[in-house]
Amino acid sequence: MNAEIRKALAITPASRSRDRTIDITTIGARTGQPRRIEIWFYRVDGQIYLSTSPARRSWYANILRTPRFIFHLKNGVRADLPAIGTPVHDPQLREHVFSAIITDLNQPWNPAAIPQPVEPLEQWMASSPLVRVDFADD
Repeated sequence: MNAEIRKALAITPASRSRDRTIDITTIGARTGQPRRIEIWFYRVDGQIYLSTSPARRSWYANILRTPRFIFHLKNGVRADLPAIGTPVHDPQLREHVFSAIITDLNQPWNPAAIPQPVEPLEQWMASSPLVRVDFADD
């Protein structure tokens, strides 16, 4: 992975929404067809995660069925990175990662322009998807 890509992935709580915005292409769980959507990614303890506010999400069902997907960087550097998504089920890890995401999004100066406050931790724990992203060597 080159330096530009590593820099684009090294977001921090001070990163703007455009720095976090990517597209992912998953394979539809029901259709088997490629599905591309825009989503934010998060970085917690050096690991990349995908999540959204509490709700059922098709992209998550797609990753559950077919863990391989494409992580499309599109701001600052353009790159299509083969990735593997692993759902995070461990309650302690989910709590740790969601706490970091919520703290990030609830900052008073939040550069991501999210309405504040975001849903409480309990709602994220109960109904938000959380996927760890590992980049494939393909």
